[in-house]
Amino acid sequence: MAESTESVGHEYDPDADHNFPDERLNAVLPQILDDPEITTYLQAQNVNAVTRKGYNDHGPKHIEIVRNRALNLYDLLKGGDVAFNGAADQGLAEADEPVIVALAATLHDIGHVVHRDEHAYYSIPLASDVLDRILPQFEFYDTPEVVRMKAEVLHAILCHHTEEDPLTTEAGVIRVADALDMERGRSRIPYEKGGRGINTLSSQAIESVSLRPGDGKAVLVEIEMVNAAGVYQVDNLLKAKLRDSGLASHIRIVAVNTKADDQLVERIEL
Repeated sequence: MAESTESVGHEYDPDADHNFPDERLNAVLPQILDDPEITTYLQAQNVNAVTRKGYNDHGPKHIEIVRNRALNLYDLLKGGDVAFNGAADQGLAEADEPVIVALAATLHDIGHVVHRDEHAYYSIPLASDVLDRILPQFEFYDTPEVVRMKAEVLHAILCHHTEEDPLTTEAGVIRVADALDMERGRSRIPYEKGGRGINTLSSQAIESVSLRPGDGKAVLVEIEMVNAAGVYQVDNLLKAKLRDSGLASHIRIVAVNTKADDQLVERIEL
């Protein structure tokens, strides 16, 4: 484990230096990325969300972004000496924290295959079955560790989009990372189909999202908007998820309207 001074970027790099022990994550991640059941779930979960309900993308691209941002956020928080309690409370190793984050980020939306409404609750039994099959494949997880890992992953999945507040730092990371997928690419599918709801229009207004070490806080999230519609993503969606995540004191968010021709909103800071 080597200490990094910069954000690891949007895509997790197993060969980069991280602020956490990454050996277990690097063993688990290739397995879940290539697993046929998981990859099919990620494709199928977009049918109810996009094809039938007209919501923003909840398929493989969304999951990839959320997982990478969750691991990026986790790395920055660890670099800022933020304590994580999910694995620790269960008597698991520090090396299990990023595995919990990666698994929860990957499986958090699979309940969409049942229905968009209340999907987080439907994700629980589906993810549980997947975890029962995946986790025992690794020699460092025997039956007690499998049960405890499942508990933490399922808790993080449940709390990403429900009234239940995260009780662990790992779950808070998933809640915030889910909201950080807000760039205009997120709205590509419904926008091309003619969707003009506030979620779609506000997503079109977000040009870029970047994470890096903060000044005074562990993480600085910088958001570039190209018009004032992006305020909905920042002030309504991200702010609400950050407030209830348990991470608000560790994350600074700055959103700037770089093309503020309307002069309505130039800058938001949370």
